[in-house]
Amino acid sequence: MNGHETGPDAPREREFDFLRVDEFLRSLLPSCALGVALQSGLIDFLVQNGPAAAETLADRFAADAKGMRLLLDQLLANRVLTDDHGRFALSEDFLKALSYRDLMELKLEMSNLGVFDLLRFFPDLVFRPGEFARKSDFCGLFAYDRCFEKSEESVRLTRRWMRITTVLTKYEAQACLKYHDFGGYRRILDVGGNSGEFALRICRSHPRAEVTVFDLPLVCEIGAAHVQREPEAKRISFVKGNALGDPWPSDFDLVSFKSTLHDWPEEAAGRLMTSAAEALRPGGTLLVFERGPLETSGTPVAYAHIPFFLFQHSFRSPRFYTQRMQALGFRNIGVRILDLGTPFLLVTGVR
Repeated sequence: MNGHETGPDAPREREFDFLRVDEFLRSLLPSCALGVALQSGLIDFLVQNGPAAAETLADRFAADAKGMRLLLDQLLANRVLTDDHGRFALSEDFLKALSYRDLMELKLEMSNLGVFDLLRFFPDLVFRPGEFARKSDFCGLFAYDRCFEKSEESVRLTRRWMRITTVLTKYEAQACLKYHDFGGYRRILDVGGNSGEFALRICRSHPRAEVTVFDLPLVCEIGAAHVQREPEAKRISFVKGNALGDPWPSDFDLVSFKSTLHDWPEEAAGRLMTSAAEALRPGGTLLVFERGPLETSGTPVAYAHIPFFLFQHSFRSPRFYTQRMQALGFRNIGVRILDLGTPFLLVTGVR
């Protein structure tokens, strides 16, 4: 025996440490139990006070004794807790994952919303994906048509989906920055850069970089407020506009699309890539960082991945991007596929 865990519940090798949160979001009931433990304060209580008996926890949280036992059993099964002679403590692995609490709680929130869409509309997802998108509450969160007005409701709705994209980008950007060297670029245009989180991560890693975020008007206003207190804010600017109809800023060393092009049909995505090519200086780089098709063959979809599963019809193979780069005359086209729980494509080409 080599001492390593084996079997379906064993943690798999991961390149990026934040992916350990997915190990605790594999199936419905254990994930729901984790959500209850986080929201009720039980996790915080154990962090602050250390191991506790079931009776102590039931009294502290005014819980039914059998209900608390059910909760603890699910947390044990999910390796969130350990049990030492009736005293429950947070496991070492879970404490490491808790370092990424914002990501863990966001994925729980997303999955809890997405699973209702699956339960109600799964036949539509299979046979009528367009109809599913119209019915889905989760898909409906991303109401880009509300980003041209500044009503109180539009601001509320836009902030809600921007919080999702911001937290995801905070972590996903690590992979892009690891596998693409941004050090040679001074002027960068991030198309559909929403809150400026991707721009912030680039500027934080590369002190010479200046990033322009090109996005819808309300998105830019919320994004500017998101980065304004950061030291890098003076190197991040926002240009308001509709990338499919308004003039683009130009003369950039790099143009990036981070989780943007999948939102658009092929014809529109191709037009955006054409505009990106025109916004580049000769010798500039076009970078596409997008989720690729999900790998579902013979593998149950993890609870953490349900929200991305709902968008599976939108995720394209790298060939879509490489063919359009070739048609636009790009050279040195490269593709890297990264495992961020779901496949991510990093496609680059030089004008």
